[in-house]
Amino acid sequence: MQWGMLLAGTVAVGLSACGGRAERTEPSVCETPSNPEVRAFTQCGPTLDFTPINRYEGEFSDVIQDREDAVVFIDGRCTGTLIEASAGPVVLTAGHCVRLGDVSLLVFNFEDDADGDPLITEGTVIEQSLAPDYALIRLDVLPDITPTLLSTVPTERLAIVQHPRGYPKAIAEGDYLDACNGVIFYKDLDTLVASSGAGVLNRQGHLVGVHTDGNCEVSGRGSNRGWTVEAIVEASEYLQDSDILER
Repeated sequence: MQWGMLLAGTVAVGLSACGGRAERTEPSVCETPSNPEVRAFTQCGPTLDFTPINRYEGEFSDVIQDREDAVVFIDGRCTGTLIEASAGPVVLTAGHCVRLGDVSLLVFNFEDDADGDPLITEGTVIEQSLAPDYALIRLDVLPDITPTLLSTVPTERLAIVQHPRGYPKAIAEGDYLDACNGVIFYKDLDTLVASSGAGVLNRQGHLVGVHTDGNCEVSGRGSNRGWTVEAIVEASEYLQDSDILER
């Protein structure tokens, strides 16, 4: 199948670009974060807890099937989310995944037991920043899906729908820790290479942050983190305060 061959190529390029495991000291919760880096392995706890999206029956089951269609695989190396905006829907991802002006390849509905046809399209990066670490991509072809709404209100449990290691779409969930200095922290919520840029969802399925980096350990210590919607909207010229559903 043509799209499969194309996708396989983008995965190979993306994963080779990520390199091996990065060894470094991560900031603790609510310390000012260092420059973003893609880390190859951020398993939180003794098991790697990903569930293929179409087999998921967990706590977020009542909302996640209405949200997962908006999740997209970007350039074979990152994840993003189509979000609602008054100026028109755009894909939100991590800034370290792309450069301003890039034309990215985006694949929707890359899943096990896919519930629809994959859509492959291109999009142009119209905003990009590393602090906060975010980027916006305007699509050439807008898919017939419902964009995800933005919120600044986290809940005790959070979920991330992502493409870990470039695999078909999966979900992981964990606990909210804290948010400060524009950064949101969460624990026991696994991510891997290519999870960067995935939306952090609250219990209502609204996007409260963008996953960018982590410091999880198999011992259960450490946390993963991303940038908050509030920090991203404040920095963006495209997104407006009115694009936030709930504060």
